[in-house]
Amino acid sequence: MSAVPAASRPGTALAAPLTDPELYRSDPYPLYARLRAEAPVAWNEERGFWAVTKHADVAAIETDHVTFCAGRGILVEEIGTTYATPPTMMHADPPVHTRYRRLVQPAFKPSTVRALEPVVRARAAALVRRIEGGAPTDVVSVLSVPLPLQVISEILGVPEDEWERCYEWSEAVIPGATDWPEERRSQLMTEMIEYLVGTAKDRRAHPRDDVLTRLAQVEVDGERLSDDELAMFLVQLLVAGNETTRDLISSGLLAFADHAGQWARLRADRSLVPSAVEEMLRWSSPVVSFMRTATRATEVRGVAIEAGEPVLMVFASANRDGDAFGESASVFDVGRHPNPHLAFGQGNHFCLGAALARLEGRVVLDALLDRFAEVERAGDVERSPSSVINGVRRAPLRFVDP
Repeated sequence: MSAVPAASRPGTALAAPLTDPELYRSDPYPLYARLRAEAPVAWNEERGFWAVTKHADVAAIETDHVTFCAGRGILVEEIGTTYATPPTMMHADPPVHTRYRRLVQPAFKPSTVRALEPVVRARAAALVRRIEGGAPTDVVSVLSVPLPLQVISEILGVPEDEWERCYEWSEAVIPGATDWPEERRSQLMTEMIEYLVGTAKDRRAHPRDDVLTRLAQVEVDGERLSDDELAMFLVQLLVAGNETTRDLISSGLLAFADHAGQWARLRADRSLVPSAVEEMLRWSSPVVSFMRTATRATEVRGVAIEAGEPVLMVFASANRDGDAFGESASVFDVGRHPNPHLAFGQGNHFCLGAALARLEGRVVLDALLDRFAEVERAGDVERSPSSVINGVRRAPLRFVDP
């Protein structure tokens, strides 16, 4: 670690709130704007990391796995931790990461995602039918929690009427997502791994025509995932495959409620649905931040980074950077083009489930646009205190009939 005194490091006062859960319960974007303007590379003294908030810098770090590694942790909570083997694929660097990706990529090829579309549309339609026009609806509990979990349950072989189990498992994994005691979280994570590995082993013995079988059976150049590696990836799939899409839907629909005219614009021109999903991704930034560790002395925007120092990539800030998105960066625009958001990461760690998330976003918009003329707020929003996932716990909205 660097011997440079904290007092001489830029942005120490501005970066201090980044470890405060209350920041994420409220509105962190004014702080992000100040960081981008005053200290785009800022030092957090409490936990000992650099926070990087500009789009160009976040993208450069994400794609430079030689200088910035994931293997020493991707969360602030992991600073100081070392792993004998990567606990998730997201913690892996090449060549290990390259091997993992080569093994799991076939299960997420475009044809596989397209095959899931009828299931996604049927589940979305059933959930949207439960929404009463004109009445306050908590979109989180009614739509954005159940849909991604039902889809992931389908992939993981969890019975349709037991998707709530996946919800508890996923919540147990995310730091700050719940107030549950550590004992309960640990118990749920053990239960989750036992179930997922057991189901995967069953698919190896009794294959079906589904994504889980492809993951369990896939073989590339004579290699296949070990049981431990398969468990690791299935846990990642469960969490990343529902938490991020959940927040895409919740925060995205809140954006429509807060930006007059955008819903009507989309209803008038349904060809904008794909670009609207991209704007929902940019606006919501489901993953707030991930960490990398400098493998060697380097510089970011003229600031010296020493070997071994953690660097936090704040995606939520990068996705509102005026240098990347112009003067309208702070405006929700369903027709935005180009839209180089970093919601799915960049480079080697680009999200494997991006196509599935985009599909679910399009399907939700289609189902709601078919029924409702407008969407508006109907109460106070409750946000998660997590600095990892841009979580929304409760979002009362009113969907207006034509």
